[in-house]
Amino acid sequence: MASVTRAAFGELPSGGGTVEKFQLQSDLLRVDIISWGCTITALEVKDRQGRASDVVLGFAELEGYLQKQPYFGAVIGRVANRIAKGTFKVDGKEYHLAINKEPNSLHGGVRGFDKVLWTPQVLSNGVQFSRISPDGEEGYPGELKVWVTYTLGGGELVVNYRAQASQVTPVNLTNHSYFNLAGQGSPNIYDHEVTIEADTYLPVDETLIPIGEVAPVQGTAFDLRKPVELGKHLQDFHLNGFDHNFCLKGSKEKHFCARVHHAASGRVLEVYTTQPGVQFYTGNFLDGTLKGKNGAIYPKHSGFCLETQNWPDAVNQFCFQHGIIWRQRNLEDT
Repeated sequence: MASVTRAAFGELPSGGGTVEKFQLQSDLLRVDIISWGCTITALEVKDRQGRASDVVLGFAELEGYLQKQPYFGAVIGRVANRIAKGTFKVDGKEYHLAINKEPNSLHGGVRGFDKVLWTPQVLSNGVQFSRISPDGEEGYPGELKVWVTYTLGGGELVVNYRAQASQVTPVNLTNHSYFNLAGQGSPNIYDHEVTIEADTYLPVDETLIPIGEVAPVQGTAFDLRKPVELGKHLQDFHLNGFDHNFCLKGSKEKHFCARVHHAASGRVLEVYTTQPGVQFYTGNFLDGTLKGKNGAIYPKHSGFCLETQNWPDAVNQFCFQHGIIWRQRNLEDT
């Protein structure tokens, strides 16, 4: 059973409200989550010698999260990932979003779900955050009620997302935690062994928008079905890093998605999801300019993300929507 404690984390400028921190603790994990962006600010886990380290990148104080930073630990919405050229159509009407990552809209826009204060409710083994995204927020149609729930039991942290829309609107929620199983502040993730249970992936163009093809991983750098040591793998395939959607087995039931093992510490991260995709990102845009917890700097490849979600730009790519729907129906039929 997990314990939950609540404390003030900081004050938003101009009387914007108090940001609170919720600490969830079990015999195996300690997780800190703040009400600004439903952000995971710390995740402490022991190594094989029993020494605890914080394995997520982030900041010790609220000011760090209010500056321009790469979504450390936050919930992303209304739509995670990229929407091509910031436009889409729903029921024949075209909508225009802010272009905040040229030439596309990224992670919900200029003020996405990561940059708002959520309303918390303490649970016996976790915390639930809620908010109402008003009609037209960041250009999206319809009012959207959203609930994000974190619960902890033993060594398992569960994140549950629920949304209710007043009209048809795209919704794609995820968490953007950056992990380094050697401990946050370690210089890179090259000694991490990565496995992703995906037979196909989405090739992208130079702006990281999927080109519309669902490609087999067999015989490519994207075949991570058996463990690969990340640094050697990037070197062998002359890759700058990963920032790609891997296509998972469509299922409404929670299923295995990915596993990352850090041999030196013995730490293992396993990810299970009900989502049809996972964006594997290796911190390619980190550049060492941000100062994190305990004075840490975060250079390129010093953290990785496994963002379970729907496929990128699916609102503009009918073949993705159709494929996901077909797979779900096929599973229901069987």
